[in-house]
Amino acid sequence: MDNFVVTFARGFGTGGKAIASQLAKELGIHCYENRILTLASQLSGLDENVFQEVNEKLREEGGFTSFLRGLPRAKGYISRNEKFKSDDRLFEYQSQIINELADKESCVIVGKCADYVLKNRPNVVSIYIEAPRAFCVERTIANMGVPPEVANATIERTDKFRADYYKYYTHGNYWTNPVNYDLTLNSERVGVENCVKTIEQYLIIKGFIKADMIKPVGELK
Repeated sequence: MDNFVVTFARGFGTGGKAIASQLAKELGIHCYENRILTLASQLSGLDENVFQEVNEKLREEGGFTSFLRGLPRAKGYISRNEKFKSDDRLFEYQSQIINELADKESCVIVGKCADYVLKNRPNVVSIYIEAPRAFCVERTIANMGVPPEVANATIERTDKFRADYYKYYTHGNYWTNPVNYDLTLNSERVGVENCVKTIEQYLIIKGFIKADMIKPVGELK
């Protein structure tokens, strides 16, 4: 089968990153999030050695994705404590990386306006995960070990950062607009585990995967 890409946008605390990661594991493909930002940051800062190495990897069959997978993973939740400030060069490199990934392999990409960057490609499925604030607060408390007031503040700051980021780089579109996505799922109502199953069934309907490609890897919380 041809390559396909599943992009994820998600509210903080909805379980969207966990859903994306579980989907990738069950389909045997890679899930990319902050490693894209790490590399783009290096490139936008004109780290000459990294830039030359990546340019070489872009020309090698399979080399680039191996390089990107070698970058460190982020641990746990990452929240945005700063206000959004645009960095057009960073976004340009990030978009280049996203397009290279879409060219070379089937994968899951979380955030980074990936649905917008890849919007003209027929092999892309875009997902938005949402949930009520109380559900997000409960998950954030459990995952970060913080009191409710900190969880609420973290959700509010991070979601505002994501909304401002999306609006700027999509030239006025808004992050939660359902028209942007193939599926918008409420992770509290559907259930985190069932969100994965629902997306898998949609990928089957679209013809991107077959049922025997799905390899369940255990319960998702």
